Amino acid sequence: MYSPVKAISAIVTVFLISGMVNPDDDSPVVAAIKVSEAPVIDGRVVGDPAWAHVTPATEFWQTTPNQGQAASERTEVRISFDDTYLYVGVILHDSEPDKIIISDSRRDASLEETDSFSFILDTYRDQQNGFVFGTNPAGIEYDAQVTNQGEGSFGGGRQQSGSGGGFNLNWDGAWIVATSISETGWSAEFAIPFKTLRYSSKETGPWGINFQRNIRRRNEKSFWVKLPRQYGLNRVSLAGELDGLQTPDLRNLQFIPYALSSTRRDFTVEAPETTTTADVGADLKYSLTPSLTFDATVNTDFAQVEIDEQQINLDRFNLFFPEKRPFFLENAGIFSVGSPAEVEMFFSRRIGIGPDGEAIPILTGARVSGAVSDQTKVGLLNMQMRSVDEVVAANNFLVARVQHELPNRSAIGVIATNRNSTGDFGNKDDYNRLIAIDGRLGIGELTVVSGYLARSVSPDTSGGQYAFDLQSAYVSQSWRLSAGYTEVASAFNPELGFLSRTAYRKVSGSIFKSIRMSDFLGLHEIRPHTNYRAYFDLDGFQETGYWHLDSHWEWKNGYEIHTGVNFTREGVKEAFEISPDVFVTEGTYDHHELALVGFTNRGSRLSTGMRLTVGGIFGGDRVSTNNDIRFRWGDAFTTEFSFSRNDVVLPGGDFVANLFRGRMSYSFTPRIYVQTLIQYNNRSEIWSANARFGWLRDANTGLFVVFNQANDVTAGMREILNRGVTLKYTHLFDVL
Repeated sequence: MYSPVKAISAIVTVFLISGMVNPDDDSPVVAAIKVSEAPVIDGRVVGDPAWAHVTPATEFWQTTPNQGQAASERTEVRISFDDTYLYVGVILHDSEPDKIIISDSRRDASLEETDSFSFILDTYRDQQNGFVFGTNPAGIEYDAQVTNQGEGSFGGGRQQSGSGGGFNLNWDGAWIVATSISETGWSAEFAIPFKTLRYSSKETGPWGINFQRNIRRRNEKSFWVKLPRQYGLNRVSLAGELDGLQTPDLRNLQFIPYALSSTRRDFTVEAPETTTTADVGADLKYSLTPSLTFDATVNTDFAQVEIDEQQINLDRFNLFFPEKRPFFLENAGIFSVGSPAEVEMFFSRRIGIGPDGEAIPILTGARVSGAVSDQTKVGLLNMQMRSVDEVVAANNFLVARVQHELPNRSAIGVIATNRNSTGDFGNKDDYNRLIAIDGRLGIGELTVVSGYLARSVSPDTSGGQYAFDLQSAYVSQSWRLSAGYTEVASAFNPELGFLSRTAYRKVSGSIFKSIRMSDFLGLHEIRPHTNYRAYFDLDGFQETGYWHLDSHWEWKNGYEIHTGVNFTREGVKEAFEISPDVFVTEGTYDHHELALVGFTNRGSRLSTGMRLTVGGIFGGDRVSTNNDIRFRWGDAFTTEFSFSRNDVVLPGGDFVANLFRGRMSYSFTPRIYVQTLIQYNNRSEIWSANARFGWLRDANTGLFVVFNQANDVTAGMREILNRGVTLKYTHLFDVL
């Protein structure tokens, strides 16, 4: 029978295949060898008979600093497997081993500012998604999930933003690694259980694979596959092949219970009392197939997660706080639809976290996520909240997602969300629903066009309830060009998502040029660029305009300076309070500002950064400074202190907004650490401290001790507002 859908799909597929660059034409191949005797995972590859007959992959090619040239040091990568584990053994030769840089030994610490080795596995060979594993000479465990080749990633750093995105650093698998430093360099051994990975249940074909090595003192990045310099490890469409694998048809059942005890004292009441609570709960993980996972949770608690970083809002739009809770971050990229931190169809912080950051009890939840075929990914999430103090009704949250991959980085998908109140205080007319279609079209190897169309449904709502977006991006070795248009209707309301602002039209575009230098004043690269974005309400009134002209100057020693100018417009239709007792009145405000950014080599023991912005704001003037200093002592002790100050003079009054943040971390081993986060902003006049001790086991489970305290600055720091201590233990049981 004739099917229009199948006919259109076939035509699109032929078009995409005809326009794609086949990454397999010149892709290198490495063979995995099945072994009867497993290697000893101690970091010493040389001398272990299990590696003796495994042929290594050896040729690595630079993208930085000398694009296309062979790596400055030899790297040997060997791969083997048995019925349970995939093994990777690496020898990283170094002619100056005493100059190896080890910047951090925390789990998932950045591999950019240290000597490091990492690799990506495209287990479905769909050239879109993968698993990243890495380490540094200290033997840290670094793992992440990659979706859509890393495009649309969460913000940067250890804690990523958004409910989904291209690079999910917060995914934690169960695996082990060991390293060793010798007089010829360093080496590493990885043992990754097949049940930690997700792959096709069909007969095993070649997996995609690529390796990356960083030599930090030379600012050198090299890859096994010779990549264009605009790409990195996440570009799985250009990966090489891992051949010879025989993957087991595994079933995986993991049971992860927790026990928790918490003590808290509130000093703001007349008769402070100490409250002690105890609780238990559990997560369960079961592999329905090697590529499809079922997760369940009962009485979920996230006490071990670091508190939110404070932000200062000098505008009238919503602030975005990233998701950090592990249960919501695994396979989060499957559920990612929209514009990160601006228009998100699903934002998991809507579940279990109130508008002021308060915890709302999660009674139970379940998720099915993964692949039902090599091209089709699915996700289904259902969570049930408890009622709070018999005032807030319980709510049920449902999210369903399907995405089908097409050739040449293209895809089409749909997502649906539903929230409705339940229980004794529930109301059948208290609900919110949404459906959205999204797509991505790869044109050749350098261009991608993407977009979405969404519709929300809320009771007793009039006006438009739609949103749509269209974006295009061209990325070559020298140029990055983009253009986009977004429209959000007046009544569009994704209650399970996130909106930074409502009822607007946005146009944006950017031009970015990368110029590699050969030998001029020690420069490595100059990056002149410009970008523009403008927001208009639906009547055509311009709410925001921002035109940025800048150039980045990067030296080979790791120093960098940015010099820029911004032309801004803010259209205010309704007066708002920007600071206590300081108001911005209606009107259109046109200004310009100068910006200067600089930082030293982040790979050094001591590094500093500075950002200075001087210009106009809302009819007045602003001087904004943001300074940070980082210090590390060996690979165990790291600190980072930052201070931002906004000195604002407005027609309606003057104010100063200060924000201080201090982080300190000491790692006894990569799995035993103490971390602290101290914060202060002068708007709340509160100092807050969060300290965490972690003794990790597999997949980020283990013992956690968390201390929180807040002090009132107006009382000279003597008045404690609240103090609490939480003890939590989680354990992973491998049932199957």
